Amino acid sequence: MTNARMDETPLRILNRVFGFDRFRGAQAEIIDLVIDGGDALVLMPTGGGKSLCYQIPALLRPGTGIVVSPLIALMQDQVDALTQLGVRAAFLNSSLTPDKARAVEQALQAGSLDLLYVAPERLLTERFEDLLDRIPVALFAIDEAHCVSQWGHDFRPEYIQLDRLHTRWPQVPRIALTATADTPTRNEIVTRLSLGQARQFVSSFDRPNIRYRIVEKANPRQQLLAFLRREHPEDAGIVYCLSRRRVEETATFLQDHDFPALPYHAGLPADTRRAHQARFLREEGVVMVATIAFGMGIDKPDVRFVAHLDLPKSLEAYYQETGRAGRDGQPADAWMTYGIGDVVMLRRIIEDSDADEQFKRIELHKLDGMLGYCETTECRRQVMLNYFGETLPKPCGNCDTCQEPVETWDGTLAAQMALSCIYRTGQRFGSAYLVDVLLGKSLERIRRFGHDRVSTYGIGKAVEGKPMSADQWRSVYRQLVAAGLIAVDMEGHGALKLTEQSRPLLRGERAIRLRRDPERKSGTSSRTPVSAAPTDPEAAALWQALREQRRLLALAQNVPAYVIFADATLREMLTYRPRTRDELAQIMGVGQAKLERFGAEFLRVLSEHAARHGRPSGLPPLPSRSVSRSAPSLESGGLSDTLVETLGLFRKGMDPEAIALHRNLKSTTIYTHLSRCIEEGELAVEDVVTLDAETRRRIEFAFDQLPDGAMMGLKPVFDAFEGRYDYGLLRCVRAGMGRLSED
Repeated sequence: MTNARMDETPLRILNRVFGFDRFRGAQAEIIDLVIDGGDALVLMPTGGGKSLCYQIPALLRPGTGIVVSPLIALMQDQVDALTQLGVRAAFLNSSLTPDKARAVEQALQAGSLDLLYVAPERLLTERFEDLLDRIPVALFAIDEAHCVSQWGHDFRPEYIQLDRLHTRWPQVPRIALTATADTPTRNEIVTRLSLGQARQFVSSFDRPNIRYRIVEKANPRQQLLAFLRREHPEDAGIVYCLSRRRVEETATFLQDHDFPALPYHAGLPADTRRAHQARFLREEGVVMVATIAFGMGIDKPDVRFVAHLDLPKSLEAYYQETGRAGRDGQPADAWMTYGIGDVVMLRRIIEDSDADEQFKRIELHKLDGMLGYCETTECRRQVMLNYFGETLPKPCGNCDTCQEPVETWDGTLAAQMALSCIYRTGQRFGSAYLVDVLLGKSLERIRRFGHDRVSTYGIGKAVEGKPMSADQWRSVYRQLVAAGLIAVDMEGHGALKLTEQSRPLLRGERAIRLRRDPERKSGTSSRTPVSAAPTDPEAAALWQALREQRRLLALAQNVPAYVIFADATLREMLTYRPRTRDELAQIMGVGQAKLERFGAEFLRVLSEHAARHGRPSGLPPLPSRSVSRSAPSLESGGLSDTLVETLGLFRKGMDPEAIALHRNLKSTTIYTHLSRCIEEGELAVEDVVTLDAETRRRIEFAFDQLPDGAMMGLKPVFDAFEGRYDYGLLRCVRAGMGRLSED
């Protein structure tokens, strides 16, 4: 699309280009800030709509938006998705031939691009920086900003040098975005990217559509197979494993059981990794089995599950990896198997690393947080959000501990037996051996060490008259490790040792309650698969027809199926059964460009289905979209709830500063709300701007001097008056000029 006209607003761009009728969370506020020339640091969960926060400002500000991304392998799909929306986008990275790279650079210089994705190493070359000096740059978007953190596993050295963007182009707004950043990482982003003056937007970490579940690890591959067969037999998903060997073995295992599974890890040839990633993105129902080398930036919205066969090293990593499920907002599963062997392995990895002792302590503390999450008897979502400093008022109802509450039992005597067995055997053995001793197994190894003669040999066959199984004792040891009563001795090859905290329990000075792990059930499950297709035969037939039409169009366009339409959009078509272009335009995700390109094909599918099966009675009315999709206009009805609230207070006589205080918002934000009301004709500029006529004329004159197409920029006018007038006030003056130009 060409540079947006003056009468465009972010809401109209959202509606006309992207096919959505309202912003989510802080999106509107972030977009307004960047359009006005401000810097922003955005922490938003995967699937929260981060990309819109820079894409829409790039379409409304003069020049080209430069998006810095480390995800070279994914740039093509990102650009393809924007192109399908009618946005003029391209990318520059090492995958392009010299001729194609020159063509992109020529398009950039000609002003023919709205957005350009570029790898950081290309951006930081002197040649490319000189090229940027010759064009108007709308903004710099720094995606995956956590890559600046030297202690993160996604660290990219080039990111440290991105503070040069502010030094060389101080007038260009910057927006740094990430889905994963704890407070230390956030501070590192601010420091290294010189974002000390940037506004920080931290969205809720909650992903309510994801169902969290953890099962005790027994036979993990068989457990995974049962989970997939029962709940995700035809769905796309990701399976994470700790080692490359386990990735290969698990992928082969799933292939042998008729699942289209592909391995992905750093040890595979680059061409193989690219091919497997492309298949995962472009085909439906592919299962990627991977190490953590896979996943950052994956934009596939219909990933219905993320499974972990091994424990992640921290809740931050777990949150980031599980967040790749359900980006489309539809139900998804985060499923994990977990056992004490995972703890032993991860502690060994941390202890054997070359990092300094302070970093090792931090990593071990994070691992303890992960263990606490696994062993909790409370709502998992509440525990996770609390870890990130966020409070969920009541249990979520969408995790295993909510749906199948965990029983607890007085484990004091069992814990004393387990601890005593560690002590009596010399604190030299792992949990598997200790369980055999407690159960009195007649094994040559036990006899060789003389442990068939210790006092704890065989005492664990029953506790207080109730039989104990090996699984139950493994659970006891796992929970005692998580509680800090037992330590894993890395130098002792994973042997369990007593900690100081265990003494009061051994002496009978304290009690402990343990969780009772649910029994592993064979056969079918009562859980409803999260991605179940329609069960009604008529609806199921239409669902398959819509998906087939999408598949054919995706093949023809050589793009992933979700780039044509997401599952959520097809579900709306199934629900509302649009019959005309105008009705189809009311469906979420159907913007103007996609309506033009694909509308006829999907209307044909809907019409042919109705001719064969009839039109169901009792269909719900089409949703009413508040903004026209066909072309920009200034008809009323585009005010969001927050704007309506500000307008109501203003009409009651409150001035902008009083409204800001009342609503706990910045006065700049209130002025931005009022400028939107002026644009919509709900207020006159004189109602808001109380400057004398001469001052207002001088501000209007300054706007008139801006180059054609630069009216959306406030910073030149702000600077011209040396910051005497608030950005929000300037926006109101400009909004009034827009209304006058229509009249």
